[in-house]
Amino acid sequence: MLNLKKIYEAEIRIKDIVVETPLAYAPYLSELSSCEVYLKKENLQITGAFKIRGAYNKIASLSDSERQCGVTAASAGNHAQGVALSANKFGIKAVIVMPESTPLTKVSGVRHYGAEVILYGSNYDEAYSYALEYSKNNEMTFIHPFEDEEVIAGQGTVALEVLESCQNLDAVIVPIGGGGLIAGMSAALKEKNSQIKVIGVSASGAPAFKKSYEQREPIDSVSVRTIADGIAVRDTSKVTLEYALKNVDKIISVDDEEIASAILYLLEKQKLVVEGAGAVGVAALLHNKLEFLKGKKIAIVLSGGNMDVTLLSVIIEKGLLKSHRKMNITVTLVDKPGSLMHFTKLLEDLNANIVHISYDRTSISLDYGDANVTVHMETKGKEHQREIQNVLRQEGYLRGM
Repeated sequence: MLNLKKIYEAEIRIKDIVVETPLAYAPYLSELSSCEVYLKKENLQITGAFKIRGAYNKIASLSDSERQCGVTAASAGNHAQGVALSANKFGIKAVIVMPESTPLTKVSGVRHYGAEVILYGSNYDEAYSYALEYSKNNEMTFIHPFEDEEVIAGQGTVALEVLESCQNLDAVIVPIGGGGLIAGMSAALKEKNSQIKVIGVSASGAPAFKKSYEQREPIDSVSVRTIADGIAVRDTSKVTLEYALKNVDKIISVDDEEIASAILYLLEKQKLVVEGAGAVGVAALLHNKLEFLKGKKIAIVLSGGNMDVTLLSVIIEKGLLKSHRKMNITVTLVDKPGSLMHFTKLLEDLNANIVHISYDRTSISLDYGDANVTVHMETKGKEHQREIQNVLRQEGYLRGM
């Protein structure tokens, strides 16, 4: 298995390309969790994710003749950008196969670095099968995102930076998809200090790796569904599972609601844009799944920041509704002059800020002469919303609510 020497060699090989990202103390999270929390901000890495480390290390280790034939890869986005940039640095051809559902921002990022993109399949595993076939037919080197020693060694350099930046850590929290990051990091961490706990966090919608770890044998999923597309891996790698079984102390999972709340928290409190895969460690902390680490000094890896802005806007909107900072109400008015003005005047008096209003008089559920008015408004918390509902109820607008 991979040893520390290989990871140090990778660190030297990639040092002129990769950014040494900050490991910063997080006071809000520390207070909230009763831990001493540090965030390893790989979302600020070149290409926006840690994947450049393993991709560049692998391509740098190829022979000149192998590089001349070009490289291929399959990825939901972050590995793809890492391979594309690395190939660009060496001036060689790269063909990347991505699932058809890959966010536009990631596809655009890959093309920006000069790689050819082929969209194929509904998930990573279908794209992967096609990429392997393409690689073989075109005599190109396939750069696996996690099942490769040089790739794993490159990812392990994250652990070296963490240890160089922070002394006396008790635990490191690492996202898990295919397992390349936690394989490399855990190998480095355990060899440097076997007392450091390595905790993996996966998405509950992609349960294969966690189940495999618990059963101690590879178990594949029938399907995956999670907003954390960077760790939406259906099948378990025997290679990375072996590392996990040797070096990882515990694996937990978080669901999409928990991931979404962590994305919003990081954006609002830490001023960081972090994608779903990168936010799973913070999600576990926020939702009390790391209670066994209370009082400990921990580092959480934010593995990437290539967030789909469309999904981010949905997360923000839902988050505002859940935190009682936005409120949507539909009422039925008599469709005559002054009705709408009277209703909105009540909201004005209640200091509710209307941001969107729609007026429907044609719905078949309405009596003739009535209209449905839907109002989206900004509010100041749960008590403010309760006050609005009470007044509207007294005025007869919210019968039955």
